[in-house]
Amino acid sequence: MSVTATLQSVSTPASPLSQGCRLELPPKLLSFTKSSVGRRLAFKLVNAISDSGNGAPASLLSTSSLNGVTAPPLSSKVKRHTISVFVGDESGIINRIAGVFARRGYNIESLAVGLNKDKALFTIVVSGTEKVLQQVVEQLNKLVNVIKVEDLSKEPQVERELMLVKLNVDPTTRAEIMWLVDVFRANVVDASESSLTIEVTGDPGKIVAVQRNLAKFGIQELTRTGKIALRREKLGETAPFWNFSAASYPDLESATPIATSSSVTCTVDEDSTAMSGGDVYPVEYNNSCIMDQVLDANWGVVYDEDSTGRQSHTLNILVNDTPGVLNVVSGVISRRGYNIQSLAVGPAEMEGLSRITTVIAGTDESIYKLVQQFRKLVDVHEVKDITHLPFAERELMLIKVAASSAVRRDVLDIATIFRAKPVDVSDHTLTLELTGDFNKLFALQRLLESYGICEVARTGRVALVRESGVDSTYLRGYSLPL
Repeated sequence: MSVTATLQSVSTPASPLSQGCRLELPPKLLSFTKSSVGRRLAFKLVNAISDSGNGAPASLLSTSSLNGVTAPPLSSKVKRHTISVFVGDESGIINRIAGVFARRGYNIESLAVGLNKDKALFTIVVSGTEKVLQQVVEQLNKLVNVIKVEDLSKEPQVERELMLVKLNVDPTTRAEIMWLVDVFRANVVDASESSLTIEVTGDPGKIVAVQRNLAKFGIQELTRTGKIALRREKLGETAPFWNFSAASYPDLESATPIATSSSVTCTVDEDSTAMSGGDVYPVEYNNSCIMDQVLDANWGVVYDEDSTGRQSHTLNILVNDTPGVLNVVSGVISRRGYNIQSLAVGPAEMEGLSRITTVIAGTDESIYKLVQQFRKLVDVHEVKDITHLPFAERELMLIKVAASSAVRRDVLDIATIFRAKPVDVSDHTLTLELTGDFNKLFALQRLLESYGICEVARTGRVALVRESGVDSTYLRGYSLPL
């Protein structure tokens, strides 16, 4: 009997699985299921039958056996997990983290990297069973320089994602598109005669709804950050940041700070832009600065060329949405000694494709050679270096600030100036959401440091070319006459 015929007979409503029936396979496949690999494949077959909608209920399949192999229980069905990985920056760290998922056949649905002075926070969304995801978390904890790994899926959380979408537009559709922009509280960041580029922030459900409503107008390009998430703060003295030492709590005598909020003065010389040993790192300003060693996330990029011709290059890479593709792309970068300043991975405009937006420091010639290497990869469809083109860039940040009732009004006033939105509040913290370019995010974070920053989650930069041709970076050097 063939495997197809066997599965068809099992998936019929008349199947006697409720009586503990065993699935019969040919002798060759029967011996194969005795191995660990064969056993996992057998489990997948049973899950496929239970998820097909035509066969026996999953509750019946969970108690049946496959040639002596017990089917997985109902609780082991595939779910979407949000994993937070806090790491110390070192060479190859992205490859090792992506490799843990790739070797187990997991496809990373989205990835966002928030940078600190010498550390990075990865927020990874992946689908899998709880049991196997626990094994993945254990493997991640074994990696060198991995500080903390958490699965946030089971806890209340604030989750946000950022999307830039470029639409076809004409005089007959412009009014309807602008109406949808207002409905979803989106912003227009670029406009031309034939296109509109829209920025929208929200939870993943809102992002999907926006994409579906805008698809009928024709989407030219779409780039999304990975999802970032912070726990919703608990109430009362058992909350993690209840005794956070900050200006918010001047009446606390014995404070136990989670992170150092004191700033130190540093002087950065001209050689500070040289290649460091890490995978993901912030490029520092070429002047004296005040910084916090732990909390200053991604606190600088090289917009202009330095004396050696190096500057930050923004690359858009369109790839197949397959397991291991991120590992392959990041491997090309790390093997050639480049450091990744920013990385964001999310779904693209077409199903089955993902867009990787990354920022890498280098000369025009060296980045050109790197782009040529990307184009040789099987899963890469398109690579663009948009550095020298006018482009709209955005980044998303969630920041949790220690804010008692005495100073909450002051924190909200600062947030209003930067158009940051409060998304969670407790009796001792306030969580804000902010979207903008690097300078805007950095300025808000510096102002809030005196109150005490508990946690920061950031996406990497996402960018789309401006069809209008307006270069906002170039216009910053001009001022209007008085």
